[in-house]
Amino acid sequence: MSRIQVKAVFFDVFGTLVDWRRGVAREASSVLGPLGYTLEWLSFAEAWREQYQPALEQVRCGQVPYSKLDAVHRRMLQTILPRFELESLDDAVLDRLTQAWHRLDAWPDVPPGIARLRRRFLLAPVSNGNIALMCDLARRNDLRWDAILGADMAKDFKPKPALYLSAAAAFNLQPGDCMMCACHSSDLAAAAANGLRTAFVARPQEFPGISDTMPNIPVDFACESLLDLAAQLGA
Repeated sequence: MSRIQVKAVFFDVFGTLVDWRRGVAREASSVLGPLGYTLEWLSFAEAWREQYQPALEQVRCGQVPYSKLDAVHRRMLQTILPRFELESLDDAVLDRLTQAWHRLDAWPDVPPGIARLRRRFLLAPVSNGNIALMCDLARRNDLRWDAILGADMAKDFKPKPALYLSAAAAFNLQPGDCMMCACHSSDLAAAAANGLRTAFVARPQEFPGISDTMPNIPVDFACESLLDLAAQLGA
């Protein structure tokens, strides 16, 4: 059991807990396939996700006001429609496509890992996803949170300090009493800079050949899965 004592564990969601790439590809196929479209569905999902950081940076730098990730996802979608010759899609279809992000599946280790960690720690997502999106993913995958924290509370997007600090404050905890768990080293670097402990969980299938298999910064824990993290924390 680790000597590091924390009271709350926070989680990145997209990539760390849920498989966005295959989930978005599957949902896009289910929406557009019956309409006669045949795309490289994984390429469509990847192109959509490529717009993520540029879209969030517009908010982080103050160029556009904060809006829920659902609205950001919709703007991102509009950007890639010409690339896939989808400009003729009507608003109802675009709304259904945007809901793809609400219907993603968790990695197999996530539900049992969360269940074990709940025995000892307060748990919450600290995600760029809005509350409705996080609720839908939680209900779909039976993820039982103590709270849903993150962007909607801070009115900003990671890696801005407000997300990590407001999450700790929500539980009346100091940052050092909390741990951020993510498969992205940049998220963990920002959390550590704000005083949180860090746990890296490898997700090589998030983006095969590109995803980190090891953290590229110092972390408190490096794990193969949430079950591995639970074991390292004595849960």
